[in-house]
Amino acid sequence: MRVIAVSEYGATPSVMDLPLPEPGPGEVLVKLVAAGMNPVDWKIADGMLKDSVDAQFPLVLGADGAGVVEAVGPDVGRFAAGDQVFGQFRDLTRGCGSYAEYAVVDQDAPLARMPQGLIYTQAAGVPMAAMTGYTMVREAGLDVGKTVLIVGATGGVGQFAVQFAADVGAHVIATAHPDMDAEMRRLGAAETVDYGRADIGEQVLANHDGIDAIIDLVSGPPEVDALTGLLRPGGAYVSSINAVNPDKMASQQLTGVNIYTQGTPELLATIADMLDASRIRVAVAREVPLEDAPAAVAAGRQGGARGKTVIRI
Repeated sequence: MRVIAVSEYGATPSVMDLPLPEPGPGEVLVKLVAAGMNPVDWKIADGMLKDSVDAQFPLVLGADGAGVVEAVGPDVGRFAAGDQVFGQFRDLTRGCGSYAEYAVVDQDAPLARMPQGLIYTQAAGVPMAAMTGYTMVREAGLDVGKTVLIVGATGGVGQFAVQFAADVGAHVIATAHPDMDAEMRRLGAAETVDYGRADIGEQVLANHDGIDAIIDLVSGPPEVDALTGLLRPGGAYVSSINAVNPDKMASQQLTGVNIYTQGTPELLATIADMLDASRIRVAVAREVPLEDAPAAVAAGRQGGARGKTVIRI
C-alpha cells in the first residue's frame, strides 16, 4: 500500500510502499479515503515525542482519517465490514498513521461512524481539530453571555473553537484578517480583530472593559503575558501550545490551562451528533492527492492556516 512516511526523525516525508496491515484481536482495518492534516503531524515526524515514545520506522504520518471498514479482527463488536467511519489512526509504536491507503486501529480508539451528510474529505478534517476546540471551550468555562477572545481563529482548531463557543451562547471575538471576517461571522463570531493592523489587546479594549476568557492557538509566553491583562478577575486563559504558566495565572486570580487533547470515542461521537444536527460545520480549505502530501506538509510548516488541508487517498 502507498503511504507518506519518514525513515527516521527529521527525514523528509516521502511516498513509500509498505505491506498491507492485518487486524488483530479487537482491531479494525480501514480502507482510508481521506486523511486530515494537522501541525502536530510534522512535529511528531521531527521528533517531538522521541524521548517519550519508542516509535517504529518507517513512520507513517498523520492521525485523522475517514474511510470504510475493510475487515475486523476477532472480538470486535463495535464495527463491521462496510461501515463508514472517521477517527484517529496514529500508533507510533507500530509506525501507523493516516497518510496511507489502509490503517489498523483498535476498536476502542477515537473512532466513530461518519456523520450523515458528510463526505469523506470533510469527515477527515474533523477529529483532532474538533476535539481540541471542544475541549478548549469547556476548559475556558464558557456559557451564555461570557466574552471570549480566540487567537488563531482562522486555523482548523480555531474555526471549531469559534463554533463551539458560539453554540454555548458566548460572545466570540475572533482574530482574523479582513478577508476572513465574513467567514468568521458565518461560523458564529460576533466581532473580529485584525492582528495585522494593530495591537490585539488595544482593539479588544476599544469595545470592551475586559473579557472572560482567551482561547489561544498560536501565542508564545511573551504574547500570553501581554494578553492576560484583558481578563477580568476569575477569567481563564487556555493554550494549546503549552504557553500558559498556571501558577502565575493563579496569583492573578485567573485560571491558566495548557491542554493536549486525548481523544475518546465518546467525545468524537458527541461531535458527530453535533455535525448531524448542523450545530457545527467543517471548513476544508484545500484538498491534495496523496502524492502531493509531502509538499503540503512543507507548506504547513509556514503556518497561517485557514481551515483544514485534507489528503485525498
